[in-house]
This record gives sequence, structure tokens and C-alpha cells, in this order.
Amino acid sequence: MDVILALGGGGAKGNAHIGVLRVLEHEGFTIRAVAGTSAGGMAAAAYAAGHSPHDLQAYMAQVNQGSFYGFHLDGEPALLGVNGIYKALHKLLGEKDFSDLRIPCALTAVDLENSKRVILKQGRVMDALMATIAIPGVFPPKRQDGRLLVDGGLLDPVPVTVVREIAPRRGLPVVAVALTPEMAERSVIKSPGFLMPSPILNQIARLKVAQAFEIFMHSLEIGISAITDLRLEIDKPDIIIRPDVAHIGYLDRVNIDEVIRLGEIAAEAALPELRRIARRRQGFFRRSRKS
Repeated sequence: MDVILALGGGGAKGNAHIGVLRVLEHEGFTIRAVAGTSAGGMAAAAYAAGHSPHDLQAYMAQVNQGSFYGFHLDGEPALLGVNGIYKALHKLLGEKDFSDLRIPCALTAVDLENSKRVILKQGRVMDALMATIAIPGVFPPKRQDGRLLVDGGLLDPVPVTVVREIAPRRGLPVVAVALTPEMAERSVIKSPGFLMPSPILNQIARLKVAQAFEIFMHSLEIGISAITDLRLEIDKPDIIIRPDVAHIGYLDRVNIDEVIRLGEIAAEAALPELRRIARRRQGFFRRSRKS
């Protein structure tokens, strides 16, 4: 049974995507295309490059999360630098181009200069990743092709329409994985924390400017959560999977295995409905080919 995936953003919550991917593969679903925003873009690109959920879990478990971020002193304005996360992603993706990926893949960003969504599906994958994860004000924006790009979650937190555009054929069931809570559960959104093992970030966390940025990021997540609901209502994916990760902050240090398990639990709960939709869709395609 073929499906296509739209993976949402959420910082450290994004490890739940690995659990969703694992369950879908184990249950016999073939993922034909994947699109992602921010942390969902990281999972999308790594999977499209050929890394299995098992390999991604093993890799993430051995990465030092405390080394992801540090002071950002040069270049574009930002509170934190992303050299650590760049190195971690580069070990997975190297200098791959989108044309090197085994399945169609696209990431999203926002162009600050014209306030429009940008779909990144050509060129160097690492460049696209640095754009899609660039939380404005927190991580440096990415200058690319004359544009100043930031996190795509500002306009398209779960890129359903994007994955439909890049799918190898029309009509494939769209599985959307949203890392934001539903509206009724929105009060449980956690204020994003800093990865505390780093002495540098310990110092930052005590500054008023950092406390202000925590307020900003918490507010941003509330806004993105509301935008997610609106976009999902408009874009109408076939299935929405929502791992129970609202208690995790964007920049938290997490137990990788536990977050992945939350993705698995949510995917397992969605399986009966997904199977029903996939079988119905396959039956429709068979009848269409015969007629």
C-alpha cells in the first residue's frame, strides 16, 4: 500500500517522526514521497536519502544533543548558532543533491523579503535544511539564491499540499504528522527550554534576553499550533497522526527512544483508518485502469 507523508516541525519533538516511519514500514506501507518543515524536514531528508528508521534511531541516540547549539557571533543576526546541528546532519546527508534522493522530497521555508512560502526541492539538500530549521531570531536565516529564508513552519507547518505536488502519481493517501496538540489540549504546550548540559547555554538561560526569547518562542509555538489546525482543515490530508509530544520543548534535551516510541504509539492508533483508506484508494485505481 502506497502513501505519501507530510512531516511537521517541532524541534526536539521531531524524533517522533522516526517512530511513525518505523510503524508504516513495518506494517507494509511504501512511502512514495515525503515533504517536511523544520524538524520534519530533517526527518524527511534523512529518510529520502535512504536512512532507515532503525539507522536514524541509532544515529540520534549517539549524538550529543548538548553540542547542537552555541553562541552565534558572526553573520546573520541570531541568538544561537547551528554549527553542531549542521555537523550532525552533514554526517547523514553529506553533499547530496535533491536529485540524489531515492524518493521525491521537498522542504519548506519562508522568504522574509516577500513573506511567501518557498518550496525547496532542487540543489544541495544541506542548504535547504539550514533554511527550513531557521527559527527566526533564534537561528540564523539562510541566504540562498538572493532570498533570506527562515523556518517554513511560519506559513506551512505540515506541508500537505507540497507533498501532493511532488508525489509520483495523483491520488495517493496523504499521511500528515503534526507535532502540535489539538486545540482542546493546547494548554499543555510547554515553554521551550535550552539544552542545559552546555555551560554556554546555562549562561544564556540566566539572561533577561534569553528569558525574552523563551517567551517569544512559546508564543511562536502557540501561533504555529493554531496555524497548523487551520492549514490541516484547508489542505485535508487523509490521515492526521498526532504524537503526544506537547510536553516537550523545542530545544529540550530528550530521551530519543522515548520520543520515538510516542511516534510509534500514535501511528499504531491510526493504522486501522489508514488501511481502510489505502485499500479503498487502491480499489478505485484498479477500477479506473479497467474502465
